[in-house]
Amino acid sequence: MGMRGRQWVLLAAAAVVPFGTAGALVPFRSHIPNATVALLLAAEAAALAASATRLGAVIVAVSAGSGFDVFHLLPYGTLTVGRAQDAETIVLLLAITLVVGQLAARNREHRLLAVESAYNLGRVHGVAEMVASGAAVDQVLLAVANELTDLLGLKSSRYDPEFSPTPGPFIERHGALTWGALQWGYATTGLPAEEITLAIEHQGRPLGRYVLLAEPGTKVSSDQLMAAVALADQAGAALAAQGVPGDTA
Repeated sequence: MGMRGRQWVLLAAAAVVPFGTAGALVPFRSHIPNATVALLLAAEAAALAASATRLGAVIVAVSAGSGFDVFHLLPYGTLTVGRAQDAETIVLLLAITLVVGQLAARNREHRLLAVESAYNLGRVHGVAEMVASGAAVDQVLLAVANELTDLLGLKSSRYDPEFSPTPGPFIERHGALTWGALQWGYATTGLPAEEITLAIEHQGRPLGRYVLLAEPGTKVSSDQLMAAVALADQAGAALAAQGVPGDTA
């Protein structure tokens, strides 16, 4: 089963499990107070939401709340809420599940960002070791091009000693992407399909550029663009130390 298939299975479980649990507790509703049932459903829903996506957490919350309403609140078998106290219980059940789900999703995102940052730092460190060991400038330029392609999910990346006379998309040193006066929304709309320039500099002196070609709509983060700039700086250090090669395109 692929990743998308597993996601559909998890979403289906988020929709079915809390509602099914509420139904399974029907034989005991004359012996268990509604407050206890709500706590049981809240605990189960929170556990499911903790491992779900943000959408999954919403589905879990709705499933638990509707199951509690249909099976344990008068009139049974409907979504009608007869008492204000019952409505408050449902709201609390929904709120607990949603808060747990959102916090868990945020923690997962932070962990992923930390892992990504460490991996990107490793990319830069690997190329820096090549430069420090005196690797041929052609090898450094090719290594950086390969790292850029993998880092940004590009179709291609190549070194060009000349800058284009026609202004196009440009990666700034602070991790922004501009196109003339336009700030490009790379995190939402993705990278543009046009050739993107990543300048190679050493001590403020331009030494060429990388020409990047992305699949339309490829989304990246500012951390990834900053890592790309750091990789280009390593290429600049190699060029400054050994001279610009005659033919590396």
